[in-house]
Amino acid sequence: MPPTDTREVWLRGPLPDVPPLLQPVAHALLQAREEVTKLLHGFPETLLWEKPAGVASIGFHLQHLTGVLDRTFTYARGQQLTPEQLESLAQEGKSPPAGCLVPELVQAFHNQVEQALTQLRTTDEATLTEPRGVGRAMLPSTVLGLLVHAAEHTMRHVGQLSVTARVLKHAAEAY
Repeated sequence: MPPTDTREVWLRGPLPDVPPLLQPVAHALLQAREEVTKLLHGFPETLLWEKPAGVASIGFHLQHLTGVLDRTFTYARGQQLTPEQLESLAQEGKSPPAGCLVPELVQAFHNQVEQALTQLRTTDEATLTEPRGVGRAMLPSTVLGLLVHAAEHTMRHVGQLSVTARVLKHAAEAY
């Protein structure tokens, strides 16, 4: 259900139970979820895997949005990726499984945002500067670095998804 308050999420005030330093991350994730929902309401299934001008498809962006949140929040917890997460990463943007539909991909993203918000609510601000390793190479980051990256990366892909969806809809309407 769309929000009744049409202001951007960050202008609606603090979110309950989210630590103050993590409010911007939560706001960005909720904003992304709202924008994806609005953009893809009624989006034609036939256009889900189209790549106009060779850019990433809507299907890829939806899979990637969900996967990036899962992976970065896993690293923020100090864990490494599971074999299932690695397989999911390898499948992003590839031929979709039968029955892979827009509403299902949007719902998967919604669910991942909810999981991320749950983790944000339970993250102790005192841990934000703790080091975290990323990937097999254990590249250096921190809890806060990973959470902020998750938010900015999500918004970057929502922007790309937005442009791609509008181009595809316009092209479809022109024919």
